[in-house]
Amino acid sequence: MHYSGIGATNEHARLIMESYQRLTGRPLLGEPASDSHPFEQLFNAPCVVLSHGTETDPVLNFGNRAALELWAMDWDKFTSTPSRLTAEPMEREARSVFLRTVGEQGYIDNYTGIRISSTGRRFHILEATVWNLTDETGKIHGQAAAFREYRYV
Repeated sequence: MHYSGIGATNEHARLIMESYQRLTGRPLLGEPASDSHPFEQLFNAPCVVLSHGTETDPVLNFGNRAALELWAMDWDKFTSTPSRLTAEPMEREARSVFLRTVGEQGYIDNYTGIRISSTGRRFHILEATVWNLTDETGKIHGQAAAFREYRYV
């Protein structure tokens, strides 16, 4: 499979991992970002990791293998999906308020919420961390989320 777009770069993977470390004080994957292959390292991580950009209606720009499987999408479909569509309509307003809070505070740990796959399968994400993707200068490039646990509902 060929991966394309901003999220398919080592630079974006490094941004996800390094911004997490800067904000939380701990490494996202329990180890530093690989110097030579951070995209592969993040894509193959055992936890679910995804990110979106800064558009008015943010579009997903990265999902690792675990995220693609959970949302039942291939890379191209996932990275062209507005991130709000990962939540059911009744959950979208709560999600919007939550993301504004992350924007203001930098990150939130222990987020829990209901999401929906492309096939309509609902799942509860547990203890997710959601954070701003910030570079070394503090510029925001979007937001990311990571979690290890989920339960189908």
